[in-house]
Amino acid sequence: VQLQASGGGLVQAGGSLRLSCAASGRTFSTLNLAWFRQAPGKEREFVAATRRGGVSTHYLDSVKGRFTVSRDNAKNTVYLQMNSLQPEDTSLYYCAAGATQILSTIRNPQSYPYWGQGTQVTVSS
Repeated sequence: VQLQASGGGLVQAGGSLRLSCAASGRTFSTLNLAWFRQAPGKEREFVAATRRGGVSTHYLDSVKGRFTVSRDNAKNTVYLQMNSLQPEDTSLYYCAAGATQILSTIRNPQSYPYWGQGTQVTVSS
């Protein structure tokens, strides 16, 4: 599976961005798709995920109500709509794909063998 992320940029606090991640190489609908982020000097952090078949979505508590993960199986693309961005959301954002059927591991980066390159999101105060 190849993943290509895009959509990062510089935005003021309170603004919005939409990240996109296009996938190829495997039947898209069979994949769990997730977004992670990593700031300098910090560990990679789960942000959001949409499970295979779109049966459920999952979020980091601090982004609930502000971020929305969605998928378009016809376009083989997963999105992360980010609203009300705050400086603490500044990070390098990665999309990832995997096929775990164990719900308890959906937030674990080790459940995702496929990763895209990061896209930088910078939120100014």
